Amino acid sequence: MNFTKVVLYTDGDGRAKFKQEEIALTEGNPQSMLSKVLASSGYQLRYSPVGFRSQWHCTPAPQWVFILKGEMEIGVRDGSRVFKPGEHFYAADLLPSGATFDADLHGHWSAQRGKDPLVTLFLKT
Repeated sequence: MNFTKVVLYTDGDGRAKFKQEEIALTEGNPQSMLSKVLASSGYQLRYSPVGFRSQWHCTPAPQWVFILKGEMEIGVRDGSRVFKPGEHFYAADLLPSGATFDADLHGHWSAQRGKDPLVTLFLKT
């Protein structure tokens, strides 16, 4: 049994992209399968009003992003993806080592979508 981890990452060409990784659920019992305990260093909650949209940016440090309320759209160079309540992604699209941020190449943007404000949980790793 596996948990699918959606990952926003920086590819070798410096562009942010999405991929999926599997996390094995090897702990617990057949009625409640668990992953091994994963490290974390804290969390933040964020409220984004209707109409919010960020500029292009890179994730400053890897973190899980869980959508608690509303919808969040993440845009990368080759498209975008909308995440709804209960969905997640792991943001790890860091600025490549030694690079200077270029808004025409690096990172992603995020935006609130739908009629409800966006509430997210950022779990720092």
